[in-house]
Amino acid sequence: MTGWDDLTGQEAAIALLRSAASDPASMTHAWLITGPPGSGRSNLAFAFATELLTPQPAAAAVTAAQVAARTHPDLAVLATERVIISIDEVRQLVSQSQYSPSVAPYRVIIVEDADRMTERTSNVLLKALEEPPPRTVWILCAPSAADLIPTIRSRVRAVRLRVPSVREVADLLERRDGVEPSLAERAAREAQSHIGMALRLATDAEARERRARTLELALGVTSVSRAVLAAEQLVALATDDAKAFTAEREALERDAALRSLGLEPGGTVPPAMRGALKALEEDQKRRATRSVRDGIDRVLVDLLSLYRDLLLLQLDAGIELVNESQRARLEEVARSSPAEQSLAALDAIGQARRRVEGNTPPVLALEAMLITASGRVPALGSRA
Repeated sequence: MTGWDDLTGQEAAIALLRSAASDPASMTHAWLITGPPGSGRSNLAFAFATELLTPQPAAAAVTAAQVAARTHPDLAVLATERVIISIDEVRQLVSQSQYSPSVAPYRVIIVEDADRMTERTSNVLLKALEEPPPRTVWILCAPSAADLIPTIRSRVRAVRLRVPSVREVADLLERRDGVEPSLAERAAREAQSHIGMALRLATDAEARERRARTLELALGVTSVSRAVLAAEQLVALATDDAKAFTAEREALERDAALRSLGLEPGGTVPPAMRGALKALEEDQKRRATRSVRDGIDRVLVDLLSLYRDLLLLQLDAGIELVNESQRARLEEVARSSPAEQSLAALDAIGQARRRVEGNTPPVLALEAMLITASGRVPALGSRA
């Protein structure tokens, strides 16, 4: 099984990148992989990197293992653990890009979530793209080309990924992860074809329960006071979900850091070594901040699917629901509320996402959204 096998529904993009990797004449020094969350941008970037870094077919397995462990000497990765990518991180990558590859045909630099660069940081990267070393390849990942400044867009070759179908994601979960077919299909549908989220819903019962609770809270809002309480509970659910997602990783990182310092996990840390652990803890706090924000956004995406389903039922559209497992409850709500209210709710959710992105306290953004979604205020209130 290769890195390409972890992708689904992206045959055109895979063919393009594999063709470029096998033909140096058609290679370019900078690529931009775009696509919606969960489409496999990072997986495609690392599969492409593996192909570029493999000097000969016999070394494919070793190279793949090194790329998977992020230990290949000619691979540099900037994975966003913060809300934004710092200028110092990009400067370090630009410095590394000037070195010739040591064992592979290319030096490959991957920037995940390149959309999280500020304009000033982007300009630092731009200089490296304008005068690239002959055997350095940049691979940037972002939701959309529009998320990057125009001067960077003009210097990269774009590869756009599509949203895989529910069936394609379910097949991947069955084939790769051994998930039972009916659960795989439900997880793929409720994740709206987000591969990573689908895997989590398929393998984590608590994640499924938190998602069901999210929908239940939204449907139970019938007054302003209930909207306020529901907003607090939704933020708590998103926070708990983020903690569950990062807790195991943080514990493993701390144990690994202790072992690298020659200490046993759980033992006393000498004062001289506490600085290294403090730096790790600060990185983990920054990651936790982003993880909570991502969790809030995921709650809002789930609520989008809820009100989308309600609207389809109210319009008798005959289109498959995202939340098919809750059809009976949704049909009951759809009969007692107008389509205009669902449309107002969808607008309010979009506004809430923009407010959270603009650093409005999530609980306030969710309160305003739920009040509008419940029909307690006129639809125009969602645009205030």
